[in-house]
Amino acid sequence: MVATLLSFLFFTALVAAITWWKSHGEDMSSNSGFFLAGRSLTFPFIAASLLLTNLSTEQLVGLNGQGYTTGLAVMMWEVVGVFAIVLMALFFLPKFLKSGITTVPELLDIRFGGRVQLVCNVIFMLAYMFILLPMILFTGAKGMMGILDLHAVTGIQSDKTLLWCMVWLIGLIGSGYALFGGLRSIVISDLLNGIGLLVGGFMITFFGLWACGAVDLSGAGAAASGSVVQGLRNLAADIPEHINSIGGEGGQAPFLEIFTGIILINVFYWCTNQQIIQRTLAASSLQEGQKGVLLCGLLKLIGPLYLVLPGILAFFLFKHGVIVPSSDAVVDASTGLLRESNAYGELVRTVLPPWLAGFFAAVMAGAVLSSFNSALNSTCTLFSLGIYGKLRPQADDLSAVRAGKWFGLVIALAAMTLSPMLDSVGSIFKYLQNMNAIYFIPILAVVLVALVSRRAGEGAALVGLVGGVVLISAGYFLLPGIKGCDIVGAIGEYHFVGLCFILILDAMLVIRLVAPRAVPHVFADARAVSLVPWKGAWAAGIALLAVILAIYAAFADFSVLKDAAGNYPFLGFLVRAVPIVIPTAVLFWLDRRLDGATAGEDK
Repeated sequence: MVATLLSFLFFTALVAAITWWKSHGEDMSSNSGFFLAGRSLTFPFIAASLLLTNLSTEQLVGLNGQGYTTGLAVMMWEVVGVFAIVLMALFFLPKFLKSGITTVPELLDIRFGGRVQLVCNVIFMLAYMFILLPMILFTGAKGMMGILDLHAVTGIQSDKTLLWCMVWLIGLIGSGYALFGGLRSIVISDLLNGIGLLVGGFMITFFGLWACGAVDLSGAGAAASGSVVQGLRNLAADIPEHINSIGGEGGQAPFLEIFTGIILINVFYWCTNQQIIQRTLAASSLQEGQKGVLLCGLLKLIGPLYLVLPGILAFFLFKHGVIVPSSDAVVDASTGLLRESNAYGELVRTVLPPWLAGFFAAVMAGAVLSSFNSALNSTCTLFSLGIYGKLRPQADDLSAVRAGKWFGLVIALAAMTLSPMLDSVGSIFKYLQNMNAIYFIPILAVVLVALVSRRAGEGAALVGLVGGVVLISAGYFLLPGIKGCDIVGAIGEYHFVGLCFILILDAMLVIRLVAPRAVPHVFADARAVSLVPWKGAWAAGIALLAVILAIYAAFADFSVLKDAAGNYPFLGFLVRAVPIVIPTAVLFWLDRRLDGATAGEDK
């Protein structure tokens, strides 16, 4: 245990020292320097920062937990995300960099006015404070408690007390990175931790497959020779239902819902989520931004190898008695299986050699800190540039940065206080996606209309933002309590999210037709960076989409979608979906028709 702690402290201190060395001379007193790293990021830093900001313990612990119970089908959160990443590189990023924005709300300010920006800022900051930041701290603390066996190390036997201590420790360290180092220090630590995370994640998969290969499936009682290839063979032979890319209806990864709410959540996350796109807005040019985003997409395609497969390995090893639960608390008494949130930690504890445990714990801590300080830096950005700048337009950059730091400290303290309360939540990953949809979908709809429709006005945007949040919240929390009104339960959570997205768009476009802007809006070129696109962007994007299809085809067993009569649901899905989408398409067509815009205008 001493060696584990020493290796943990060494790697953590090494990352901190290199980060300080590389960033301590940077400009941290101006808005561009603190929030956008001086618009100087090149594609390796952008790709690494995007990847690690996305890969926190809600992914390592939460998604592998779903892989444990559901199987390969949950890879949709990784693989389908690549579609959204391609969309970001080819459609959203050129428009964002052209406008020279620092935040998404700033884009809405340019397009719709100050009131829309203010509402969007408030929604983002409340969501980060009550949903994202507490979730990052909670899953990080739980993961560290399991891997380092902190009960034994600290002598603290109370789960609640130890959880509070770890949440505050991670929160204070992350706050230091975000509030005193700015975005430059964050992306440098992201790059270092990203290398460690990839190495560590693949180590868990390697050692897990080796352990699976040592399991004798013949029943003769003789130990098989451990090997990665034999491990894969054992998985395919023993639990084929877990090696299916197609998820059945009613499960945690319903295949048809990929085409509605799941893909929309991914598009918001990779194209309009401030925490993510702030890295791309800091690109030194459009070429560097596109290369960085698409490189991140390529790396995301191998994400299931360390974000889903380890959960499947844990299921196999627990089934065959290789994983022995560390305590009764990690087992669900009703099913006899490991609890989702404990599956990954139990796998790591079982298969990883002790001398590597400290390194991997440091890697996980890096992943947690990356997501936490990235979200906190984005929160500071939103406040300084979106609210403080409006309240005090005469304030200089130094004052705005200082105000952002103080506000970030308040948000961090609030998140650290709220985080331990998540211990009562059942499925962490499911809870996160449900809560995210409340603000993801309205903001995505408003940004899409802002970029596509030149005559939609402030009223349409306010209805989209406020009405969208109210609509989805009512569907989640109000309607299920009214008999016969539980639409979420009737059509599925992600179909409901997709339906809400369409309704929000319809409402905004109808308002646009009834009360259009007097003058069509055209985004001016801010000339912040070079807008020359990367010549290989389209080819790389198409190649990534082709790989998505190939991955799904390679592991697909569509028989899980058959109903009781043996029929597939595809036709019924189209029959229900097309009539809902057609009015929206007509409204968009009318918007363009009445505006007199051509397909190639305003590029």
